[in-house]
Amino acid sequence: MSPDPEPVPDALLRALEAGVRTYALAQPLHAAVPHSPNHPGFRLALTRRHGDMVRADGGSAASELIVTGGHVGTHVDALAHVSHEGRLHGGVDAYEAQRGGRFSACGIDTLGPVVTRGVLLDVAARVHDVGRLPAAHPITPAELEAAAAAAGVAIAPGDAVLVRTGWAQLWGDAAAFVGAETGVPGPTADAARWLVARGAGLVGSDTTAFEHIAEGAGHALLPAHRVLLVEAGVPIVEMLDLEGLAADGVTAFTFVLAPLPIVGGTGSPVNPLALVGA
Repeated sequence: MSPDPEPVPDALLRALEAGVRTYALAQPLHAAVPHSPNHPGFRLALTRRHGDMVRADGGSAASELIVTGGHVGTHVDALAHVSHEGRLHGGVDAYEAQRGGRFSACGIDTLGPVVTRGVLLDVAARVHDVGRLPAAHPITPAELEAAAAAAGVAIAPGDAVLVRTGWAQLWGDAAAFVGAETGVPGPTADAARWLVARGAGLVGSDTTAFEHIAEGAGHALLPAHRVLLVEAGVPIVEMLDLEGLAADGVTAFTFVLAPLPIVGGTGSPVNPLALVGA
């Protein structure tokens, strides 16, 4: 007779045993992905191909060189990404902090792994009953409030709050996604203050910048970034794929994010995860 299995002592492991559904929230990376004109694009080249060097036992290996901006594809902004009047979050002197070619304060290496509750505020579907917000649509505090109410969630301190516009549907059309001429939907500065007032620990969206971009304005001004990164110290995740969560009606979940510990960097590519019970 086999002995009874030992009880799993860890509550998280017990939850995993019950079954978990995982949503990967990163967009695929390749040379044609949309990116802000402020940042270099993504490139991959094979530096060794199979057959270039064959080992005595017949085996070979392939490998590559990757070149990318830290704010290309799905990524998280460090607090060092934006300054205002020469100051980073906490009053840090931006010019002193960047001496030596990397940031000695507020870099992405100071943002540890994030495991917290995530909340999806689907402004497109739950507030406007559309699949995708129109270009240059400003997301207001009232719309965030309405999206939260429609989802039946209340933002709690430390939550990761993800705002869906439906703009991820344009990922395959780089010009449309970036919206240099048309503008891009996104939260206004007041909407960013609304999130800060409710204690959001991290925010994110499915657009190139967590901003309301007016028609023809490009990234000339980034007021929501100033509110979140400089004034409040809240990291921002951009270019998320939130379509799967929206399609399945997921509004609250376990959110997991681990930036690359790039010493002194202003951002990092990430593949955030949303976990819900199966």
